[in-house]
Amino acid sequence: MHTTPLPRPVRTPRIALVGDRSPHVRSHVRVPVLLDALAERDGLALDAYWIPTPDAAAAGAVKGFDAVWVLPGSPYASEAGALAAIRSAREDGVPFLGTCGGFQHTLLEYARNVCGLERAAHAENDPAADPGDLLVAPLACSLVGHEGVVRVSPGSLAERALGAERTTERYHCAYGPGTRHLDTLSAHGLRFTGADEEGGVRIAELPSHPFFLATLFQPELAGDGTRPHPLVRALAAAATEHAAG
Repeated sequence: MHTTPLPRPVRTPRIALVGDRSPHVRSHVRVPVLLDALAERDGLALDAYWIPTPDAAAAGAVKGFDAVWVLPGSPYASEAGALAAIRSAREDGVPFLGTCGGFQHTLLEYARNVCGLERAAHAENDPAADPGDLLVAPLACSLVGHEGVVRVSPGSLAERALGAERTTERYHCAYGPGTRHLDTLSAHGLRFTGADEEGGVRIAELPSHPFFLATLFQPELAGDGTRPHPLVRALAAAATEHAAG
């Protein structure tokens, strides 16, 4: 199979890793292993910078980066910081990946800033929120430590990156999207392109954006990290293209 080579960047692509870095969060520990593997196996070297969520709330915190990855580890020290980083990547056309808590906050950012659902809430961040405003709610069955099948929409960004319409993925979360406002998000352009076998939303993407993808599962935990998950590799490739452009 022939593949089109990526354009050569004039500098090493810079990626903002947004999250409150902790040695107790498995995803955070895995990231350096993934970065090494991307450089060594795939020739996709990235210059990575960790940005704590309180710092991400500052204006321009993720400006100038070639990719933004909002990592797990919620509840974040600053909900506003996580949302600001997501909004910046979305509005500026910067390659974006949100995983687990990053997925949940991607839906929250889109609901508030695109759909006009200003009271949309995340139950973990705001347990006293009106149930009618909950966009992210406790899952009926916790997915902490769970592994399950995800079915992916044909022709989607996720399907192109995965090279398959079915994948088995790992989770570590107890919160996920409710169903109350998902139609509104869809009507405003967000596309839900992956679901579990019960129909629960597991992947969201924005077709109008060069690369904007969020997953409730954690692709960074696939295997032992020495063979980066296709979605992580796709983000690195998108960052490389952004730097070249």
